[in-house]
Amino acid sequence: MKVKIVPNNNEKKLGDQDFIVSKTDLTGRITYANRIFMEIAGYPESSLLGVQHNVIRHPDMPRGVFRFMWNTLKAGEEFFGFAKNLCADGGYYWVFANITPDYDRDGKLQGYYSVRRKPPQSALDVLIPVYKEMLAIENLSSIKDAPDASLGYLFDVVTQVGAKNYNSLVLSLYKPKGV
Repeated sequence: MKVKIVPNNNEKKLGDQDFIVSKTDLTGRITYANRIFMEIAGYPESSLLGVQHNVIRHPDMPRGVFRFMWNTLKAGEEFFGFAKNLCADGGYYWVFANITPDYDRDGKLQGYYSVRRKPPQSALDVLIPVYKEMLAIENLSSIKDAPDASLGYLFDVVTQVGAKNYNSLVLSLYKPKGV
């Protein structure tokens, strides 16, 4: 039985040098989680391995972002994005994520590899209002249409700010310290 986690306002922050690393199979089940992932999310390895990666999906994250992520990965492309994740204790943490398809020696897709790091506050200042509007759009849409409706809004934002595409917008927002 899955325990429902009640979100709270306890934010955990990654250190400037921290990297969260995980691997999943083709369906998104976790096959590897590094120690930083386990520590910040508050889960022992035994509670993560074999579990869907969306165990850390925070309800403040629009479904449209994940629809776009899966569409990007299924097209064989890497995904860049910012995500608010849910901790086992109800707290949360923000990450800048890079997810890539993971191929075996024969070139067969075997899953996905994700590296996440601390996002700059300036990027979150831009994206948090966008994500809130996406959630509002999803709440006004049918369950079936919600992800595509909010994704349409996200693509409108990309166009309005003059970005070439979503990845170029996200990468322009990610400016780590010292770069």
